[in-house]
Amino acid sequence: MQDTPLTLTHFFDRAERLFPEKEIVTATASGRERTTYGTWAERTRRLGGVLDALGISPDGRVATFGWNTARHLELYFAPPCSGRVLHTLNIRLFPEQLTYIANHAEDEVVFVDRSLVKLIWPLLETFKTVRHVVVMDDGTGDQPDAAAPGQELHDYETLLASAEPVEFAVADENQAASMCYTSGTTGNPKGVVYSHRSTWLHTIAVMTMDSIGASESDVILPVVPMFHANAWGLAHAAVACGAGLVMPGPDLSPKAIAALIEEERVTVAAGVPTIWMGVLPELDGRDTSSLRAIPCGGSAVPRALSEAYRQKTGLPILQAWGMTETSPVASVGHIKSSLATRSPEELADIRSSIGMPLIGVDARIVNPVELTPVPADGETSGEIQVRGPWIAREYYNDDRSPQSFTDDGWLKTGDVATVDEHGYMRIVDRTKDVVKSGGEWISSVELENEIMGHPKVAEAAVIGIKHPKWGERPLACVVVKDGETLTKEEVLAHLEGRVAKWWLPDDVVFIDEVPKTSVGKFSKKDLRSRFEDYALPTA
Repeated sequence: MQDTPLTLTHFFDRAERLFPEKEIVTATASGRERTTYGTWAERTRRLGGVLDALGISPDGRVATFGWNTARHLELYFAPPCSGRVLHTLNIRLFPEQLTYIANHAEDEVVFVDRSLVKLIWPLLETFKTVRHVVVMDDGTGDQPDAAAPGQELHDYETLLASAEPVEFAVADENQAASMCYTSGTTGNPKGVVYSHRSTWLHTIAVMTMDSIGASESDVILPVVPMFHANAWGLAHAAVACGAGLVMPGPDLSPKAIAALIEEERVTVAAGVPTIWMGVLPELDGRDTSSLRAIPCGGSAVPRALSEAYRQKTGLPILQAWGMTETSPVASVGHIKSSLATRSPEELADIRSSIGMPLIGVDARIVNPVELTPVPADGETSGEIQVRGPWIAREYYNDDRSPQSFTDDGWLKTGDVATVDEHGYMRIVDRTKDVVKSGGEWISSVELENEIMGHPKVAEAAVIGIKHPKWGERPLACVVVKDGETLTKEEVLAHLEGRVAKWWLPDDVVFIDEVPKTSVGKFSKKDLRSRFEDYALPTA
C-alpha cells in the first residue's frame, strides 16, 4: 500500500477542486456575507503567502482571536497547510490566562477581529513573543493606530491583496497542525497539540454516520466557537466533505441563531446546552424542517431539554461527549437499531446518556484508585478513561501531565460515569463536582437534570456544602423562569420519587443566573466560592 501522509492539505485541496461553488455564509453586524469554497481557497493560499512575508517561522504559532467567520476558516487551514501551527485563543478567558497561553505557546502573530480589539489590546504588551498583530475588519469596533512596542500592526485585507498565493505541502503527518488550551478552571490552562494525523482521523470519524455524519449535502452551523476544541471538528469536516457552512459571527443571541437555522436551511446545528436552552422558545412558528441533527456537548444535556426539542422540532438533541484532550468528539448518543423499538420513555432515557465510544476510541470506566473496571450495571460509577489516535498523550510543555495520564497510557478525563449492559455511558458528575456525603457520592448532574425538568425552572446547579456530620450535603442553586414564582418546597416535592431520598438537597437558594465558564458550562467553582460560608439549615 502507498504510504500517503494524512495531512490537512488533502481536505483543503479536495474542497478547492471538487466543491468550488459551495457556499460559506458569515453573519456580520451589517448583514450576511457570502463566499464560496473557490474564493475561500484562493484567499487561504494568499494567507499562506502573508505568513511567509511576515517572516513567521516554519513551525511558528499563529494565534487567532476571533468569532466564527469565513476569515477564521482561512486561518484554520493556511497555518497548518504551510507547516505552521494554528493557536486559537479563547476570547472569554481571563486576561492573565490569555497572557499565559500566548507566552506559553510562543505565538509569533495574532489575528484579531476588530470588534474584539478592546479586549486584547491592553494585553499586547504582555505577549512576549508576538511580533505582528493583524486586524480583521468585521464591521464594528475602533481601528487601532498602533500595537504594543516591538509589534507591527497590519490590516488583514491589505496583506491579502499584496500577497501571492502559495502551494501547500506537508510531508510529515505527525507534524503539529493546531493547538488549544483547556478552560483553566483550576490553575493555568493546559495546552493540547493536535497533529495533522490526529485531526485527519478525527475529521473522518465526525463524518461517519454513527457520529455526526457530516456530508456534502449538509449545511452546518457551528454555534460552538472555533476557539473551543476545534469547533468540535465541524469546520474541518465541512471542508473535507464540501458541506455548506453558516458562520454565526458575534451575534449568538437565541433569536439570531434561530433565524440562521430557518433562513439558511441549516441541517446540522451544534452548540452547548445553554445555547439550546435559549434558542428553544425562539423556534416557535419557525420552519426547522431542514434540520436533521442538533449535536450538543460541553456538559450533560438535561433530558427535559432534549425531549422539548423532540416535541417542538421532531428531533431530540444528539448528545456527544468529549474534551479538549480528545480533539474533542469521543462518543455520541445514537440509538442502537436493536433498541429502537423500546418505549418512548426508555428511548428518552438512552438519549440522555453520552452514548457509546466512537470507532477509534477505547473507553473504560474504572475505580480511579485501583483502576479496576466497574460492572456494566448502569449504576456503579467510576472515572472515564480513554485512549486512541486523536486522544492527547501529554500536555504541551507542562509538568502536570503525569497527573492526568495513567502509567498504561490512558487519559484520566475527570468525568464520573456509569456504563450499562448495552455499552451506553452516562455522565453522573465531574470528580471535583460530585457531592461526597457520608462516604457515598451524590451526582450533582443528575440532581440538576431533574430540577431543570420542573416547568418553572430555567437553570439549576448543585454544589456540595460542608456539613459537620456528613462531610458534604447538596445545595441547589435555582434560576426561575421569567414571570414565574417557585418555592423551596415545590422544588423538593418535584424531586421526591425521582431521586433517592438521601440525595434531596438540604436547601434551595434562588439566584439570578448560574455563572458560566469561558465555554458556556456551569461554573461550579464560582458557586462554591460564593456559598463557601453558607450555613445549611439544621434538622
